[in-house]
Amino acid sequence: MKLYSHTQPGKLIGWVMISIVLLFAIGMVGSRIWTHPLYIQLIPYISVLLLMGCWVLFYSLTVDITATKMTVSFGPGFIKKIIKLDEIRGARTVRNKVWYGWGIRLTPHGWMYNVSGLDAVEIDLRDGKKFRIGTDEPERLQAAIRDATGRHR
Repeated sequence: MKLYSHTQPGKLIGWVMISIVLLFAIGMVGSRIWTHPLYIQLIPYISVLLLMGCWVLFYSLTVDITATKMTVSFGPGFIKKIIKLDEIRGARTVRNKVWYGWGIRLTPHGWMYNVSGLDAVEIDLRDGKKFRIGTDEPERLQAAIRDATGRHR
């Protein structure tokens, strides 16, 4: 049974990917790529496929909390992190710096999963490490983690 579940869409990531694909398409129409060897002609298509693959993998960020674990996953769930609730010492809302970016990042505050925005919840783990989860509802996520772990600061 899920105690908490929320999916945040990566709207900015989607618009950036669409813009890049459109720029590739416009560039291909105006270029003379068709006169080059086949392997050169395939480069834009392969690039667009790679970008679309990245978008599929990172189009959203889902956080699920059950009675025993918290799962943070991107897109369809191939990329995810599972944290046992008994490993969590505490949680607090934080604001990321713009230059921390989006996706999976190693920040000065530990690893971060983020799909959009600057708000996050920083989790303190028993082993002394920290982990940040980007979210558009930081207070609700923090409260859910605290309720699930039964620890209040």
